[in-house]
Amino acid sequence: MTDTPDSSAPSAPGTDARTRDHQLLPRRTYALRALGMGLAGLPLAAAGVELGLSWLAWSWIALTSLVWPHVAHAIAIRSRDPFKAELRNFVIDSFLVGSWVPIIHFNLLPSVVLLTTATADKINAGVRGLLRRSLPGMFGAIVLFGLPTGFAFQPETSMTVILACLPIMVIHALAVSLSSYRLVRRVRIQNYRLEELTRLDSLTDLDTRGHWQDQAERLLKRHIRVGQPATLMLLDIDQFKEINDSFGHTAGDDVLRRIADLLRKMLRADCHSGRLGGDEFVVALPATLAESELAAERLRDAVACLEFPEYPGLRCSISMGLAEPPARARTLRAWIQSADEALYRAKHAGRNCVKIAPVSATSVG
Repeated sequence: MTDTPDSSAPSAPGTDARTRDHQLLPRRTYALRALGMGLAGLPLAAAGVELGLSWLAWSWIALTSLVWPHVAHAIAIRSRDPFKAELRNFVIDSFLVGSWVPIIHFNLLPSVVLLTTATADKINAGVRGLLRRSLPGMFGAIVLFGLPTGFAFQPETSMTVILACLPIMVIHALAVSLSSYRLVRRVRIQNYRLEELTRLDSLTDLDTRGHWQDQAERLLKRHIRVGQPATLMLLDIDQFKEINDSFGHTAGDDVLRRIADLLRKMLRADCHSGRLGGDEFVVALPATLAESELAAERLRDAVACLEFPEYPGLRCSISMGLAEPPARARTLRAWIQSADEALYRAKHAGRNCVKIAPVSATSVG
């Protein structure tokens, strides 16, 4: 009758997102409160006609079901803290719903529908302690408004009142479900974006170190289990510090991005390329050492041919080390170390070349 889980769930990690959602809470609540309490007026009116309620009771029903939602919205949006103001409104909602039950002499179906809907809304709101704070007001209102009628008890529900209950049972339930569906979709999108943040390097859009390690571990296990070809390619940009010092860090970032683009375009789709950090990249290839060496040479040539019109005179090259999984210590750590040793040899051989780890240190074949 008031809100759904959308009311309190933060839209994204961080204080700013949570604050934004708190400020938007009154707007999200407004439509559902107006709908729910407006529809509640139908069974109240149907039961009231049968009971011949006084003008005072009719005024209270009209005020609370039709006017209160708009007053609550105005109070919340003008408050210094809209979120806390809306939580107070939730408690008042429960009090008002409780006041309706004795007014209609505990007519069974509308009483159960209204109390259950109000209680479910507090649970759906997902705000810790909200239901606990709301129930005393609800039951207090039942007692307070029951005293003037002597707790008149007429639980029989006519067909007219049953029909009047259907809109709130159907329409409000569907509205809450739609709101919940939107929240679930939003959470899924946020989870996907969060996964991307943990999976992709923000500068190069290659795999982060952690995600790349997971992919490389899978390839290594397949190599050990079924003998699938596997080669590790470790590459480092030559004299990268000099590029940053001479052309600026923006130019260095552009170099990293261009090389990452070449890795995506020139290597097979089933290769797993990642950034280890700084100017170092790594690729796990489901390919033989010979195939990987050809791919590495093509990649090295392509990097050497890169041009940067915005940075005249900027040229770059890469040194590369290749290794198959070691035969003895067949772990990812040992594999990376083997490729790193090959890369070290490429650096000391004058850079801009490809070196292969010694056969004795690699796989069983």
